[in-house]
This record gives sequence, structure tokens and C-alpha cells, in this order.
Amino acid sequence: MVQFIIRRLVAMILTLFAISIVAFAIIQLPPGDYLTTYIASLSSTGEQVDPRVIANLREQYGLGEPFYVQYFKWIGGILTGNFGQSFEWKRPVTELIWGRLGNSMLLEGMAVITMWLIALPIGIYAAVRKYSLGDYLATVGGFLGLAVPNFFFALILMYLAYTWFGVTLGGLFSPGFENARWSLPRIWDFLNHAWAPILVLSMAGTAELIRILRANLLDELKKPYVVTARAKGLPEWRVILKYPVRLAMNPLVSTIGWLLPALVSGSVIVSVVLNLPTAGPMLLRSLTTQDMYLAGAIILLLSVLTVIGTVISDILLALIDPRIRYGGK
Repeated sequence: MVQFIIRRLVAMILTLFAISIVAFAIIQLPPGDYLTTYIASLSSTGEQVDPRVIANLREQYGLGEPFYVQYFKWIGGILTGNFGQSFEWKRPVTELIWGRLGNSMLLEGMAVITMWLIALPIGIYAAVRKYSLGDYLATVGGFLGLAVPNFFFALILMYLAYTWFGVTLGGLFSPGFENARWSLPRIWDFLNHAWAPILVLSMAGTAELIRILRANLLDELKKPYVVTARAKGLPEWRVILKYPVRLAMNPLVSTIGWLLPALVSGSVIVSVVLNLPTAGPMLLRSLTTQDMYLAGAIILLLSVLTVIGTVISDILLALIDPRIRYGGK
């Protein structure tokens, strides 16, 4: 098991290096750079642009240098904890992203927990009670959850909350708690606001997990070892939970790697609709303005989440399924 983890960690480091190159290349793909966009915006308002100021800015940020020089400056700064300066905000990138990324991680983490807590019992019940009323209801609910876009569900939820209860959904904190330090009142205020985005973000993922778990568990329940366990007189709950559920969860565990980044990227429109101070809207804004240090930092951190999540899912798979770790895969 130790060798298995070491191999995964070495592969993770090499993958992160490759991802950093790809992330920096992606933000360099659009024609021009931030200063090009900045000049165009000033020209559209009729303001004059001083060429000497633009030349100084290009030299300051190294925008006129070759790609590899800019990359090594960027990645060298990141290795020392310096993610660069945001062109648009005129502030260090670290000051801008940590708070929003922390909000994103907190929201998406609670959404993942909600997904699993809801999907596991419903998926197991739907498989064990195949073609029952509960199974049909879970199927219909799963199809609706996959078909309805998250942002549309957020709009419906906002309308119902305002129409029925006179409550306006939006934000993660009340005005008096936005910049306050964490305390029990602030946690309670956060939970009063966070239930709506957590419900919206977890809807589609919950529906998908239910369908996957039901299909996999139905296949496992037909295998000979389950028939043998029943023939030996084991309790039904033990027959189901001991091995079939563990093996049926393999595809679910393997999705941990992309689940968090998918929630972050998929919550951009939801964050805009619900006015959430998360990383998604800031990433969208930085890409449209070609704020390369800010966009590159967010993309890189999301990629790091993906790789770390993949390593965690590999370790969990090896723990729940001995065939993986003994096979050395």
C-alpha cells in the first residue's frame, strides 16, 4: 500500500508540472494581452492612451518577452508563494483568490457531502426494491435533476422563496457578517444563507450518483457470491452492505477527482444568479479581461484540486477494493 501511494504521489508531481504549462498556455491563447484589452476599452470611451505608459507597463509585467520567459517568471513566483499581480484589480493575486476560493471549497465540499448523504440510501433502496414505487420516484427525480439546469433551478428557488416566504435568496452572509471573523453567530448566518446554493449545486450530482449506484448495485446483486451468501442464511442487510455496495461504489469513488473542479466550474452561472462571492465569477471576469496572472492562478489551483482528488480517489479505491492494490494498478 505504501508503494502504491508513493507511485501516485510521484505521478501527481509530474502531472502538476505538465498542467502548469498547459494552464499558462491556455491564458496566452487569445490574441493580444491585458494591455491590448485595456487600450481598446479606453479608446471606446474616447480617452487618449499615452504610448510611454503602455511601454512601461509592458516592461514591468514582461508582456513583450517570449512565452517561456513569462512562464518561468510565473511558475517561479508561484513556487515562492507569489502568484503575481492582478492587472485589473491592481492587487496581489493571493489577496484576491484565497477568500473566494475558500468560499468555493466550503460550498462545494458541503454540496459533495449532501450529494453522497442523499444519493447512497436512495440508490441502494432503488436497487434493492427494483420496480417499486420508490424506485420509480427515484428514477423520475433523477431524470428531472439531470434535465433541469442548475441556474434555472436557482431562479425557481429564488422566486418561490420570495413569493411564499418573502425571503430574498442571495449571498453567503448578511451585511453585518461579511467581513466579520468566524464565530458561532457568523456560522449560523452562513448556514441560513448557504442552504440554497448547496441544494442547487448538489441537485444534478445527486441525481447522477443515484442512477450510477442503482445500475452498478443491480449488476452486483445478480452475481453468484450474493446468491451463496443468501443461501448460507446471512441477514439481508449484511448480504447487501458487506460486498455488493462496496463494489458498486467503485465508479462513485473514482469520480472524486473531477467532482470538486466540476462543481466550481459549473457553479459560475449559479454564483452570478445567487450573487455568491466564489471563485467562478472571478475566473470568468479574469478570462474576459485577459488578466493572465489571476486567471492562471485560479486555473492552476482548480487543476491541483483535480489531481489531489484523483490521488485521494485512487487511495480510497485501493482501500475498498483489494483487487486494485494487489494488482498494483
